[in-house]
Amino acid sequence: MAIWLVVTSLNWVDPLFLPSPIAVWAAFLEILRDGYKGSSLAFHIYQSMYRLLVALLLAIVTAVPLGMLSGVSSKVRAALDPWIEFYRPLPPLAYYTLLVIWLGIENASKIALLFLAAFAPLFIAVISGVQRIPQDRINGARSLGASNWQIFIYVVFPSCLPELFTGLRTAIGVTYSTLVAAEMVAAVSGIGWMVLDASKFLRSDVIFVGIIIMGIIAVLIDACIRWVQHSQIPWIGHDS
Repeated sequence: MAIWLVVTSLNWVDPLFLPSPIAVWAAFLEILRDGYKGSSLAFHIYQSMYRLLVALLLAIVTAVPLGMLSGVSSKVRAALDPWIEFYRPLPPLAYYTLLVIWLGIENASKIALLFLAAFAPLFIAVISGVQRIPQDRINGARSLGASNWQIFIYVVFPSCLPELFTGLRTAIGVTYSTLVAAEMVAAVSGIGWMVLDASKFLRSDVIFVGIIIMGIIAVLIDACIRWVQHSQIPWIGHDS
């Protein structure tokens, strides 16, 4: 912040390329007061978070059970793994155009894109967590009379929670960056769209406002995930 303030105060860089912190703060207050292009700042943030959270919830309710099944069943893994490994390395924007053609430019195509971005890392993390469960733990539960369903719910699922949260944090990072790209390609609302629209008019102060807001939101989301992780699975990092 100090370097930024000094550089802009001494006009070492054209304000078009690097606006001053004061200009960025003024742009933030302006958007907070008047909104941007007819919509409030809260509405743009809400649109981005709605797309993100819906896609993440869909990924969690599908990737977690499918990952657990794939971890315990080689047949399920053989059926799903080739498809996931095929699309996982692809840049999201490469197939986003198809999703826009199929689902339109509204939220459906964006949520589908974000879902695909979140599904793969979460699915792989859950499989890794299941495969690392000691066989003695499962055998011990079975010897006490636990059924396969009880083992699945009370042994397999809690045991893979550390990897699940790690995969969730990775999925959020990938999904968040994909969200910005999706809003920059086809959208009329959202923080990513606001940044792209401001770039068309060389409003670098608004661009900085959008980038800072996106960064702060990303930090807050990750902090919430880490808080839940530490509160619900405190045994992470301990041998016992």
